[in-house]
Amino acid sequence: MFTLAQARYLVATLRPRVDELIGIRADLAELRVDLAGPGVSALGGRAEVKALEARLHAVLEELNSHDIQVKGIAPVLLDFPGEREGRAVLWCWLEGDADVRWYHRVECGFAGRRPIR
Repeated sequence: MFTLAQARYLVATLRPRVDELIGIRADLAELRVDLAGPGVSALGGRAEVKALEARLHAVLEELNSHDIQVKGIAPVLLDFPGEREGRAVLWCWLEGDADVRWYHRVECGFAGRRPIR
């Protein structure tokens, strides 16, 4: 369980790793498109795809090791189990957010996101 302050701290602390994930995701997407189309890419070939996939999985494993729930990578969506007013919630951070500013009840999912006031 995370407090809101702990979730915010982790987002700030792990931000370089999340930024790395975003870069890997973009490189991997571009490389796959290039290899599927013309068959060549300035980013490399099959070996580079495998290396990028391994780096992506390493970043995801690191995030998971902190008990963060990675709900998506395009865009990056992170949930932190917590409690608000006696209810189980997930503090929610979405790529592009400056900070953890949303939450939702566990059973409501992303559609139930509310701003933290």
